[in-house]
Amino acid sequence: MLHRVPRRVSRARRAVRAAAYVWLAGVGAGHAQEIAGARFTDPTERYGHAILGDAIEWGGLEITLGDGTTRQFTLPQDHVFEDVAPRLADLDGDGRPEVMVVETDVTKGGAFAIYGPTGKITETPHIGTRNRWLAPLGAADIDGDGITEIAYIDRPHLAKVLRIWRYENGTLTQGADLAGFTNHRIGEADIAGGIRTCNGTPEMILATANWRTLVALRWTGSTFLQADLGSDTSRPAFNRAMTCAN
Repeated sequence: MLHRVPRRVSRARRAVRAAAYVWLAGVGAGHAQEIAGARFTDPTERYGHAILGDAIEWGGLEITLGDGTTRQFTLPQDHVFEDVAPRLADLDGDGRPEVMVVETDVTKGGAFAIYGPTGKITETPHIGTRNRWLAPLGAADIDGDGITEIAYIDRPHLAKVLRIWRYENGTLTQGADLAGFTNHRIGEADIAGGIRTCNGTPEMILATANWRTLVALRWTGSTFLQADLGSDTSRPAFNRAMTCAN
């Protein structure tokens, strides 16, 4: 049942993340400069936040193009990629993907950044304080207006605020905020949930701030609609929800 939500504008981990590589299937020969895959490189302990279970973050991003060539982007010493793996999505509707990452300033905290074949395109403001992080949900045309939005949880262990940004013409503009939700606990090596599309409607799969209820959130562009999916907030329950099983 939908109900309206008031709007308020480890070593094991190292191995998993080092191997993480996002690939886009079906890149044709006519798209030599199209992004085909991306991975983090240059593991580093220069930040030491350890929010994902150990002190290993990443100092570089490698993007593979459709012709098999790679491009390397190395961060300055005061930045790291603080994420599980890069995510690929076509954000501007041109049929070619961009790369989405969490890029952290070691004094200003995390930001959601977007990269293309030639480097960084844009990013959200950094949270503003060291050791403050955001956990991505992903990207979709969440409100159905033809423009892609990106979504993440700002400080999933503290503030627990869902933030939605619109991506258009290479820039991000803030769309909506909603407090009271999370998708990550300190030390977990992965991020729960994401954005699913069931019956043609994008929904954000999250837990309530106290981890007592699994929810599906829709955003109409002006209003949030929440459907409670039960009290099981385990990873298997999140995974079932992402496949539209509940």
